[in-house]
Formats: sequence, structure tokens, C-alpha cells
Amino acid sequence: MLEIIYQDAWLVAVNKPAGWLVHRSWLDRKEKVVVMQTVRDQIGQHVFTAHRLDRPTSGVLLMGLSSEIGRLLAQQFEQHQIQKTYHAVVRGWLDGSATLDYPLVEELDKIADKFVTEPRAPQPAVTDYRALAQAELPVAIGKYPSARYTLVELSPHTGRKHQLRRHMAHLRHPIIGDSSHGDLRQNRGAATHFGMDRLMLHASALTLTHPVTGEPLVIRAGLDRVWQQMLQSFGWQQQLPEVPRVEFAAEAVQDKPTE
Repeated sequence: MLEIIYQDAWLVAVNKPAGWLVHRSWLDRKEKVVVMQTVRDQIGQHVFTAHRLDRPTSGVLLMGLSSEIGRLLAQQFEQHQIQKTYHAVVRGWLDGSATLDYPLVEELDKIADKFVTEPRAPQPAVTDYRALAQAELPVAIGKYPSARYTLVELSPHTGRKHQLRRHMAHLRHPIIGDSSHGDLRQNRGAATHFGMDRLMLHASALTLTHPVTGEPLVIRAGLDRVWQQMLQSFGWQQQLPEVPRVEFAAEAVQDKPTE
């Protein structure tokens, strides 16, 4: 059973666990348990994706309960009308806040894009980041005598593939658990000593305008066991306190519209 964090007559949002695929993919044909089919079976009706989260990323995943609502939500995402808020744990000591405007060349898939030969031009990619807390632990990992980590809030303005991971790696502060753009030795050390055995990237909240009621809506997803244990170990509990999962300007309409 997946945790449903919001549902009305038109939308459903779940807290996607790390390691789950959003939908079946020919790139991983052996995987039978995926979010879309699980939610469909759980609520007894079809769901339609409006966006996606990478397999190792957890957090808010929003879907429409009809193809039309799915299309309207997807349109909001494409037009950058939905604000996305993520939290991540990165390697090293990062201070302050800034906007990173660093174009990214599209990452090609080894299988799906194996016949692509033309070079790709860099695409605009913009991310706001804000350091929330730092920790230094007396554990030697690799060449460093101690382990330093920073809790970061991230808000992407664009939606490039692996944008947040690549942007943090560009700053030399890769996200812990990132096997593609991070530091393998640091990832192993974080997993061994601090239990961070997953990609430490969580889609914490979506802020949007409801596509039917027109009301502002904020949907938040809670943190899993790995995150909770890490916050306690590092003394960061107050940085990410429990918050209401859903906020609206007025109570959302729960009944289906009349035909």
C-alpha cells in the first residue's frame, strides 16, 4: 500500500518511496511493482501521470484521475506553473543561498538513445538552492579526516533530466547516494556509518493551482525512515519539522462536478 497524501474527485497524490518506478518501462522489464498500477489497484480507478520522479527519488507524485486532468496538470508542469520543492543531503559544507543558472547537455540513455549521433546543445537549467544546516562528524571517509554534510532546499525552475543531481555535482557538493554523479567512496561511507543507503533526494512539496477548482494547493510528503534517522543523528530535526500534508486557501471541493 502506498501512502495517499491527497485525493479529491480529480486528483490523487502519493508519497512515492525511493526505489519505485513510476510506471512500467521496457528499460526494466523485470520490475512488476510500479506506482501507477499500485495506485490504480488501491483506489479502484485508472490514474494518469502528469510528471515523474526518478526511481531513487522519493516524495510527492501527483496524478490525474482522468486523461483530461492529467493533460492539464502536465501542461502546468511544462509551463513551469507548479513550484517544486526538494530537500537533499549533500557532501561537504555549503553555505548561503543562490540561484544556479548552469545549462545542461541532455543525458542520453545507453539503450533508448544508442543510435543518436548528433551532438546535443546545452539547454537552460536553473535551480534555486538554500543551505539549511551543516554537520561535521568525526568519521574519516576517503582522504578526509571527518565527514561533512549539508542539508539543502532545492527549487528547480526547469525540468532537465537529473537537473538537481547534476547541478549539485557542478558545485562540488554531490547529493549523497548519487551513483551517477556523486562520489562512490563517500556514498559507501554515508551508508555504512550513517545509514544513508539511498539517494538523499526527496520531493517535499508541490505548490499549484487546482486545475478544476482554481484554488491554490500545497501538497507535502513526509520523510521515510532513512531520512528521519539521519535528521536525528545530525541534530537537524527542527530544520524539517512535521508540517500539514495539504494546504488550500479554502476547503477543496470533494464532489464530482455535475455533468
